[in-house]
This record gives sequence, C-alpha cells and structure tokens, in this order.
Amino acid sequence: MRNRLIVLLVCLLVVAAAAQTKSSKKMMASGAPDRALMEKIWAGWSTLNSDNVAEYYAKGPHTFYDIAPLKYGSWDEYSEGVKKELADYKSAACTVNDDSQIHPAGDTTWGTATVKCDMTTSAGKREMSQFRWTVIWQKQDGKWLIVHEHVSSPIS
Repeated sequence: MRNRLIVLLVCLLVVAAAAQTKSSKKMMASGAPDRALMEKIWAGWSTLNSDNVAEYYAKGPHTFYDIAPLKYGSWDEYSEGVKKELADYKSAACTVNDDSQIHPAGDTTWGTATVKCDMTTSAGKREMSQFRWTVIWQKQDGKWLIVHEHVSSPIS
C-alpha cells in the first residue's frame, strides 16, 4: 500500500510539472514577454531616444525607477526625464546578459536581468557599465506593456 502511495504521488508531481511546463510554453508562444523582447527594449534604449521604446510602456500613473533621478511617476515623466539624462551621450550599445529570467503569472509577467552598456559621451569619453534590471509587464488590450521598471547600478 505504501509503495502505491509513493508511485501515485510521483505520478501526480510529474503530471503537475508537465502541465506547468506546457502552460509556460503556451504563454511564451502567445507573444508573452521573453528574452527577445528584453533585447528589443534595450536595443531601443541604445538609440538614446525614449520615443523608440514608448510602445513597450504603459501610459498613465506607473512608477519607474531609473539610475537618475530616483523615480518617475508615469511614462510621460520617464520619457522626458530620460531624454535630458541621455542628452550628453552620442552613442550607446546595451545588451541583455545571459542571466535573464522571465516569470509568467497570468496577465502579469516579471523579468530580471543584468544589462551591459557601452556608452560614449558627446565629449568622446567611453563609459562601460553594468545595470540591474527588473521589469513587470501587464497584458493590456491584448498587448504586453511595462507597468513598472527598476534600473539600478551597483555602487562603485
């Protein structure tokens, strides 16, 4: 009797794990956020023009934390603030590192990664940096949009 119970529990665990994997794969296949989307977002930021990533961000009152200044209360505020911060740069190349993770949870998905950026100031100074990135997407009107983002840099 005990062996049957153990076999039954193992079978239930296998079925539950398979269902979770199938659900996650289906979600990713349905256009849910994935590593490719993360890379597209950072490629857009590499243009140094927030207009090139606006399509990925939810409008309205959402909190976005960036390296400078501390916090933005909406996409419009974020977009305008970042334009000022990036005005001193002439080029950037930002890439998502291999540690990216995506965590689907229904109509919300969160992701984490570190991002390497190679930027050149207008004066020609090259700046290499690594950022931490946490991002939360929410499905709105059939599209995945960023409703919260946190970009930070380790203290040097």
